[in-house]
Amino acid sequence: MTQASEIDALREQGFVVVRGFAEAATVSALRELAQRHLDQAIEPIEYEADLAYPGAPASREVAGGQTARRLLDACGRDPQFARWATSPRIAQWLSAYFERAAPGLTRPGQAPTLSTVHHNCVMTKHPHYGSLTGWHQDIRYWSFSAPELVSCWLALGRETADNGGLFFLPGSHAAGFTAEQFDEKKFFRPDMPGNQEWIARAVCPELEPGDAVFFHCLTLHAAQRNASDAVKLSLVHTYHPDLVRPLPGSRSASRPGIPLAPASGA
Repeated sequence: MTQASEIDALREQGFVVVRGFAEAATVSALRELAQRHLDQAIEPIEYEADLAYPGAPASREVAGGQTARRLLDACGRDPQFARWATSPRIAQWLSAYFERAAPGLTRPGQAPTLSTVHHNCVMTKHPHYGSLTGWHQDIRYWSFSAPELVSCWLALGRETADNGGLFFLPGSHAAGFTAEQFDEKKFFRPDMPGNQEWIARAVCPELEPGDAVFFHCLTLHAAQRNASDAVKLSLVHTYHPDLVRPLPGSRSASRPGIPLAPASGA
């Protein structure tokens, strides 16, 4: 696919896979770094037991209770993570997307801004104690002047449905769901017939190391448990166009974002 067709796919279906987005050497270095931080339990860490999603340990004190879900604050952990999150590759791709997807909010040459509050982490999915994540929109707990944010999910290893790869509902970012279609924790309710029709459309793109998925903050996505025997590692960051701002006083505004330098070429 050309970059233009990738951007069109993201606009139309709410997500797109960009094959080979990161070079092999970059992926290898990021994976080695992530694995070292995981093995050494370098804080800050979000644990599966803290969220209590289906399949998670009941507390940090029981078997599997020290299973990490996310290595938080990736950009603050190591300069390698920060270099990836602010790389010219990402800056160029997202600059092109924001200019085409939200012309009323952007201006030519505008650089995307990295959120240091949301995502900005290494996502882990462990066998045995990695939990199931229900259908949700990432914007549910974010506070911005407009729902125009895009996340870049980089696979650091192979990702499939069997090891907890992401499922997406194509077109859900533009559906205009009502509050009643979500439960009290803002998960999409699988018991509603109308919701079931959406869930039946789910797709789980298989990813190879270095593949990236760009997805809109309103796109419904979910993940099953990891049935393999190896931990799955992914790196995810979220971006917004310059004119979309976090709302004052909200958690989204609790730390400053990082504008990405304009870049040309891929």
